[in-house]
Amino acid sequence: MRALTDPWTLGGVRVPNRVLLAPLAGIGSWFVRLQAMRYGAGMAVSEMVSSHAVHHRNERTCTQMLRIHPDERALGPTSIQLFGADPEVMRSASARVAEAGADLIDLNMGCPVPKVCKTGAGAALLADPDRAVAVARAAGEGSGLPVTVKLRPGRAPGDRDGVALAFRLVEEAGVAGLTFHPRHAAQHHKGGPDYELAAELIAALPIPVVLSGGLRDAARTRAAFEQTGAAAVMLARGSLGNPWLFSELLGRGGAPPTDDEVLDELRWVMERAVEHFGAARATRNLRKFYPWYLERLGAPRALADALQRAETLDKAWTLLEQLRLPAAA
Repeated sequence: MRALTDPWTLGGVRVPNRVLLAPLAGIGSWFVRLQAMRYGAGMAVSEMVSSHAVHHRNERTCTQMLRIHPDERALGPTSIQLFGADPEVMRSASARVAEAGADLIDLNMGCPVPKVCKTGAGAALLADPDRAVAVARAAGEGSGLPVTVKLRPGRAPGDRDGVALAFRLVEEAGVAGLTFHPRHAAQHHKGGPDYELAAELIAALPIPVVLSGGLRDAARTRAAFEQTGAAAVMLARGSLGNPWLFSELLGRGGAPPTDDEVLDELRWVMERAVEHFGAARATRNLRKFYPWYLERLGAPRALADALQRAETLDKAWTLLEQLRLPAAA
């Protein structure tokens, strides 16, 4: 009987447990990955990175999106997720990712966002299996690293192109593992995931398959892990503002965090964002983070609105500190 706390290997890379952080587009920079690993995540995957931007050595992409913090390396492996539809560009980008120190490369072949699909990447590759296989093969050849692929069943309900592609990626591209999100691309994140289909695919494939999608709390995550027989689970939206979910799933958590502990964690995030982006960009970027923590704190709407308008992080922190004040007698 496997357990979420069990170590395992993915493409020869040792992963200390079976609870992973998913690639979070526009969010999963090094400090978000490090946060998850501080709370126990066995591996973290970067936000989606353009292979075209890496190939052309875009400065911000290469210096910020490919950054792997030394503390990450001490806690477990890091995978960098790339997207793109040109095999030669992917070969070049994957080599650069290997130079940056990634342990694995993940390829996004499930993103349904139109601006990604119109380039032939993401979920568009589900309908172009020859190209998808060539892209995956090029990533492995260019990097020398284990390559995994994130897939959906297909583009629309009833479509099974992604399932068929999974077998070709294993047989023809030699991928080390897959992450399967059992919702069709047209569903985005809506509707119930088809865990029965996931279980069928997992049983049929000879490589580890990680389950993603619908894993918003510990009970659902444990049930889906058992139902599908997945090698591991990958937390996405359920972990936003809630890194304690990793601890809970791994049996490391006790009581839910106090309000002060939540504020301390948000302060840690804010400080790391400044380290990563600089103060001005961090002030803007953190506006997407505040609601996740404020919901947990039960903060009033007026405070949430004021934080979105805060022009500096000092002002934002002064507002947040109000939540530490004792209630009036």
